[in-house]
Amino acid sequence: MFIALTNDDGIQAPGLRAMYKALKEAGHTVQVVAPVTEQSAVGHAVTIALPLRVKIFSENGFQGMGVYGTPTDCVKLGLNALLDKKPDIVVSGINAGANVGPDILYSGTVSAATEAAHMGYPSLAVSYDNFKPDDIAAHARFAVEIMESMPWQSLPPRCVLNLNLPDVPMQQCKGLTLCPQTRAVWKDWYDHRTDPRGNSYWWLNGIIPPETVAEGTDRDMLTRGYATLTPLRFDFTDRETLARLQQNMDRQRQGAEDL
Repeated sequence: MFIALTNDDGIQAPGLRAMYKALKEAGHTVQVVAPVTEQSAVGHAVTIALPLRVKIFSENGFQGMGVYGTPTDCVKLGLNALLDKKPDIVVSGINAGANVGPDILYSGTVSAATEAAHMGYPSLAVSYDNFKPDDIAAHARFAVEIMESMPWQSLPPRCVLNLNLPDVPMQQCKGLTLCPQTRAVWKDWYDHRTDPRGNSYWWLNGIIPPETVAEGTDRDMLTRGYATLTPLRFDFTDRETLARLQQNMDRQRQGAEDL
């Protein structure tokens, strides 16, 4: 298969390099279009007021195109202008740090995959539950196996598959589980610090409180040592509330007509 590979940690990130190597070893053709610099937590940002520039990276058996822009920029530019042909699948990752629950709203990794899905391409986001990945070659090979086993043609349009890998050696992984995302949210705080010149600054910190994570959701199963796979659909309409508001509006109109 022809795979377009991107990420949000930057084109030199260990996760992307591991995924590139695993895809190539599996016999796939890979073209990389990824940010030159780290773009973690930029969400679905798109550059519209600055030009996008590209830098070629060719080193140690790796070749790819680095974009001075966001992950979504990389996908849009890559699929519209840079790639030789249309890819069979767009893969985003492997990200340093899990993307579960509320993370999918912030994640550049998931946003890159989402942009590809919105453009009509099968897409897979891959993340690893540790912010400092070391040797994740086996995790990358596992992700490639999952990618190859998916029934891509039977998935609905604009579906993103969100794969998260546990922070354990792959031989200790308990297997792959399908699960929903957690509805728990981050509890944030800002550490107030002082720089060497005496000026104040703030540094974001936070956790997803374990007691708020529902059993069987992605964060729960990942913590237990499973790889988790969650299909995502980016339709934010709250249909139950929409129906309730419609009923309320209908009652108001009926009351006005009865006057």
